[in-house]
Amino acid sequence: MAAPALTFVRRPCWRLRCGTRFGHKDLIGLRESLFSIPGGKCLVLSVSAIQIVVVGPTQAACVPAIDLHMTAATMQVSQKDFQKAQEQLKLLKKDPGNETKLKLYALFKQATEGPCKAPKPGMLDFVKKAKWDAWNSLGNLSQDDARQKYTELISSLVSAESASQKKEASPEEGRHDGYETLIVTTKKNITKIMFNRPDRKNAINHQMYREIIKALEEAGKNDSTIAVITGNGDCYSSGNDLSNFTNVQPGEMEKMAKDGAVLLKDFVGHFIDFPKPLIAVVNGPAIGICVTVLALCDLVYASDRATFHSPFSQLGQSPEGCSSYLFPKIMGLAKASEMLLFNKKLTAAEACAQGLVTEVFPDRSFQKEVWARLEAYASLPKNSLAVSKQLLRSMEKEKLHAVNSRECEVLMERWLSDECVNAIVSFFQKKSKL
Repeated sequence: MAAPALTFVRRPCWRLRCGTRFGHKDLIGLRESLFSIPGGKCLVLSVSAIQIVVVGPTQAACVPAIDLHMTAATMQVSQKDFQKAQEQLKLLKKDPGNETKLKLYALFKQATEGPCKAPKPGMLDFVKKAKWDAWNSLGNLSQDDARQKYTELISSLVSAESASQKKEASPEEGRHDGYETLIVTTKKNITKIMFNRPDRKNAINHQMYREIIKALEEAGKNDSTIAVITGNGDCYSSGNDLSNFTNVQPGEMEKMAKDGAVLLKDFVGHFIDFPKPLIAVVNGPAIGICVTVLALCDLVYASDRATFHSPFSQLGQSPEGCSSYLFPKIMGLAKASEMLLFNKKLTAAEACAQGLVTEVFPDRSFQKEVWARLEAYASLPKNSLAVSKQLLRSMEKEKLHAVNSRECEVLMERWLSDECVNAIVSFFQKKSKL
């Protein structure tokens, strides 16, 4: 004998068709519960599943369908997941980055308070302004959906951190200790310095600046023949992490600018003075400071999917990394002006044609071809390479240090200007709307 049909359709409310009308209270919270219908019994296997299976007699009267809305039990489960996600967030050991933290903040506010109705903060209050923009950008997203997205985002962060911890449990051969934003290894006479903030597109924050300086110092003194700089993930580096600016209070701007100029000067100075062949392996898009210091490297190998962008004027800033001197020298004044004044983004092929990149490789074979070549270079006599590099660079060193000092002075002035502040605020506003 056939059983009566009972189905769910996923709509704004559940629709139940059965031989008998039941009230909401009869169904709320039922799991593996028995209830009677004319002529026998039906077993509800699950009321929270997409489909409910009912076992019972054949004859079912044709009565109007009833609406079964989401039950309180289902809502409680969702709330429990939301609370569990909040606890998981506290247990994360790795900073997920400002962009992710803004998303989490916005989704939490939307989930607990609904759409943003708070007054808009002042333009110079960067942190509160960024939070407000993130929350306001969610519009009329429902609290249920916000709760779901918040829970899913934290779940993805937990999974990513777990995978990262498993990877770190078996350390790479020749790996150097003491780095959080880099992976530094030395093997086969090559010291590899890898930017390791893939979740932030390898953007350089203050800690990463200092760690790159430390890595260059170690690589310059150890037994390796050459040093290589590259990026982890799909991006080489998105340049200066603009959170370096947004986390500063208005009264601390002058100190921030002065300290930032000192750090930048030291950073670029280490590229100028590096004693061994220094090779950049550009595995993806490169922006800002990580483009300008390429001119201080001895070779630059790029994947054909790499791009090169130095949007200084777009952010109200000015060139750094000795690019104001080296770019015109390498590619000519007109082409350098396109990049440094008018923010032109170059493809890998264009950068190679203009002399900034040594050679371009197909992305599918990039790593294999480049590293085979680098291993061959690293087998050459170490002292001969170092002495030859010094001869090539010695006549320019004094000039490069002078250029670096002047660029940092100008940048410090730019960072304190209203034009630069407004440009950075505008950048974050556009980014929050994406």
